[in-house]
Amino acid sequence: MHLTAEHLSVSRGKWTLTANGVFNTGVHLVTGPVGSGKTTLASALAGILKPASGRIIRDGRTHLTLSMQFPEYHVTGFLVKDEIHSWHLPESEILLKAGLAGRQNTKTLTLSRGELKRLHLTCLLSGSWDVVILDEPFAGLDCREKTRICTTIEERKHPLTIIFTHEQAVLPAADFIWEIENNTLVYRGRVPDAIPAWKGAPRYLSYALEQGACPMNIRIQDAEVALCRMHD
Repeated sequence: MHLTAEHLSVSRGKWTLTANGVFNTGVHLVTGPVGSGKTTLASALAGILKPASGRIIRDGRTHLTLSMQFPEYHVTGFLVKDEIHSWHLPESEILLKAGLAGRQNTKTLTLSRGELKRLHLTCLLSGSWDVVILDEPFAGLDCREKTRICTTIEERKHPLTIIFTHEQAVLPAADFIWEIENNTLVYRGRVPDAIPAWKGAPRYLSYALEQGACPMNIRIQDAEVALCRMHD
């Protein structure tokens, strides 16, 4: 089973993004600077933005969800408990995971953006999906919550996860790395072999490589372990 961008071209005015590649089972990280087209590509892969040419092939992937950067776009429940129930999830469990225990009767849109993001991602990642597409999932979250979301992603509940982000500090273990470069999606390869070719790699990974260390994945702890091994 896989998700394929086949000779895809997506346009916004005079600007055009091209993509041609296959997203197989695993965790895919797609990086690029702000304004490079990550949100545009995420929307096209999710089927909510019509491509100018090419097509998206969802082979065996029928249950797909997209999390957009701003959680306000996803809210449907007036109260926190209403939002949880709209996902058909256990109220107490989600409240605890999202750090909102005792706030089930809080109006959803009175939550801070960070709290709302925690609630949204906790609900979404608690569901069962063939494909999860996350657009800037770490925006608005503190380090603790970023780490919690990374742990959830790493548990591999969903067969295929595609993360679009410019996050440089807290990242989950990944299987594949992609970059958007010069308006084109570029496949860097499978982790860890793709790490040296990753132009947008976090500084801690670049430093480890400069020191001759070979991290086995992209998390900061992977870089630390690789550096420590050099001195054993």
